[in-house]
Amino acid sequence: MTTPTYQLGYKKLSKIIFEWHAADKASLLALFITIEVTAHWLWCLLAWIRQDAIDDYVYIHLLYPLWIGVTVAALFFWWMIGKLARIKDNKKDLYKWQIILIVPYTIYLTVVIVMMGYSSLFAGVSLVGGAVLSMMLIKRQYVWYMFLTQIALVLLAIISPYSGILLPNLRQLTITYPMLDTFSYLSYNEIMVIENAIAASLYKNEALGWEGFNQIQRSSTFFWRLTHIYLALPKAIFIVYAFRMLLLILDDSKREIVKHATQDELTTLYNRRYSLTQMQQTLDALPDNQDYSVILLDLDFFKDINDNYGHQVGDQVLREVASILKNTLDLDSVSRYGGEEFLIILPDTTHKEAMAIAETLRGNISSHVVQTCNKPSFQVTASLGLYTFSAAERDRIKQEFAEATTQVTPQNRRTVPLFRLRSTKTVQATEAQLLPDRVCQCLINLADEALYVAKARNRNQVVSANELIDVQAMTRPSYQV
Repeated sequence: MTTPTYQLGYKKLSKIIFEWHAADKASLLALFITIEVTAHWLWCLLAWIRQDAIDDYVYIHLLYPLWIGVTVAALFFWWMIGKLARIKDNKKDLYKWQIILIVPYTIYLTVVIVMMGYSSLFAGVSLVGGAVLSMMLIKRQYVWYMFLTQIALVLLAIISPYSGILLPNLRQLTITYPMLDTFSYLSYNEIMVIENAIAASLYKNEALGWEGFNQIQRSSTFFWRLTHIYLALPKAIFIVYAFRMLLLILDDSKREIVKHATQDELTTLYNRRYSLTQMQQTLDALPDNQDYSVILLDLDFFKDINDNYGHQVGDQVLREVASILKNTLDLDSVSRYGGEEFLIILPDTTHKEAMAIAETLRGNISSHVVQTCNKPSFQVTASLGLYTFSAAERDRIKQEFAEATTQVTPQNRRTVPLFRLRSTKTVQATEAQLLPDRVCQCLINLADEALYVAKARNRNQVVSANELIDVQAMTRPSYQV
C-alpha cells in the first residue's frame, strides 16, 4: 500500500520537531534562511542583467552595495549550516550560536525591506513568516525578541523619512526623479498615489488610453509589484504549508493523548477512568422507565497462570479474553477495570437480559483454548457478578436524595455554615452531579459482592446481586445514597 505524499511530509516534519537534535533543527533553519537569501541574490542578478530596461525605476548605484551585502549574507548563513550541525553536546554554545544566527538575520531582513521599498505584503510575510518558522526550530524566547526587534526596526524605517532622515531605497520614479535632488524613501502605496496623480495631470484634457496607462504602470508599479510577489509569495506558501503540517501534528498528538487517557494499552479496551465517566453519563441520560445493568468479570486463578506460564502468557490471556468480550458486546460497553477484572455496563438492559449476556460471556471464555509456544495449551474460566438497577429503584433513590437536600430558608439560615449557603439553582446542579457518581459506586460495589460470592461457589459462574438480596433479604445501609 503506497503512502500519500502529504503524509510523508507530515511524518518527516513531525520527526524534525520531536526527534531531531536542537543543533540539527537550528542548522535546518540556517538552510531555510540561506535559500531565502539566495532568492534575493537571484533578484539582484536579474536586475543587473536587465539594468538597461529598469534603469529608470531602479536606483542602480544602490543595487551593487545591496548585491554585495546579500552575497556576504548568503555565504555567512551557508557557513552557519555546517557550524550549527557540529554543535551537539554543549547547550550553552548552541544557544549562543542561535543568537548569532538570528541577530544578523533580523538586521538583514530589515535592510532588505527598507531598500526594496516598503510593501505590506513583503514586510508582513518576512516578519510573521520568519518568526513562525523559527519558533518551530530554535528557542522560542529568542525568536520572540527577534520578532519584536524586527517590528521596531521596520517602524523606525517607516517613520524616519517623515522626520527628515532619508534611508537608501532602490525604488525611484521615472517622471518625478528629475524634480528631486536625490532619491526619496516612499512607501509602496505612496508611490502608487504619486504615479496616479502624475498620470492624471498628464492626461487631464483627454482620456487616458490603455497604452498610456500600461506604460505608466509598467514603468514602476508593475515591476515592483512583481518583485514583492517574488520575494514574499514562495515564503508565504512554504510557511502556510509548514503550519498546516504542524496542525496535523497537533491533531495527531491530541488523538494520542486522548487514546492513552481512555484506552488500556495491553487489551486496547477502554480503561477504568473512561468506563466510570461513561457510566455516569449513561446513567444521567437514562430515561426513567429503563433498567441499568452492571457486570463485573474476574478471571479465575489468574495468579496461577502468571506463576506457571509467565507474565507474557498472562498478558496473552488478557488480550484474548478482551477480544472475546469485544466480539460479543459493543466496544463502548466493555472496559478493563483493573488487573484481571473487566467492567461491563449495559444501559437499557433488564435483569433477565443481563443474566443471559453474562452466561454467554462465561461460556465463550470457558470454551476458549489458549495456545502457547512452549507449553501445553489450556483453558481459562471467569466468575461474574451482576446487578441490575431497576427503574423503580432509581426513582426511589432520586426521591430520597431530593428530600435529603433541603433548601435553606430564612428560619434556618443562621444555623447553616456560610459555605453551605447556595441558591436553589446551585443546589440542584450539585444534586445532578453527585447522584450519578454515588449510584455508580453503589452499582459496582453490589456487582463486586456478587462476584465474591461467585468465587466462593467454586468460580466459573454468574451470580446476581438482585437474587441474593431477594433470597437472603439483605440490607445494604452502607450503599444507600
